[in-house]
Amino acid sequence: MIRYALACTDGHDFESWFPSSASYDMQAERGLVSCPVCGSAKVAKRLMAPAVAAGRGAAREPAAADGRETGTPTAAPGQPIVAPPQPVALLSEKEQAIRAMLRAVREHVTRTADYVGPTFAEEARRMHYGEIEHRSIYGEASPVEVQALAEEGIEFQPLPVVPDDRN
Repeated sequence: MIRYALACTDGHDFESWFPSSASYDMQAERGLVSCPVCGSAKVAKRLMAPAVAAGRGAAREPAAADGRETGTPTAAPGQPIVAPPQPVALLSEKEQAIRAMLRAVREHVTRTADYVGPTFAEEARRMHYGEIEHRSIYGEASPVEVQALAEEGIEFQPLPVVPDDRN
């Protein structure tokens, strides 16, 4: 994993993690990297110093010219320097709104339609050919059943998968 310091064209600074440099490049090129503050996809990498543990003689940072401590995190000899956690925007407002819409659609369908379980393809087919009355249904279908329904011209829509709120 690699962490990049990023900034949008409006000057909002933020950080994000990517599996690799190539992954960042691909996502940025496709407009998938956006500012969590304003939503702009015009984002660029900022200069970022690598996190390197200090050597043995660096237990304390030198004091400022007037003798005050500088406030930079320090550690005892042989211990890694641990910076205080920085706030990171995990989901932009736009992403939160999309998740809320997906959740609302899924809740509406499950509240107002009949659950037919693994017989979804059979029920949809029977309704399509007029064997039973049309009604709203939802359930499960295998990829083979989904393909067969599509090839027969039977209309259906998959229920949106709502990402876990902790992701």
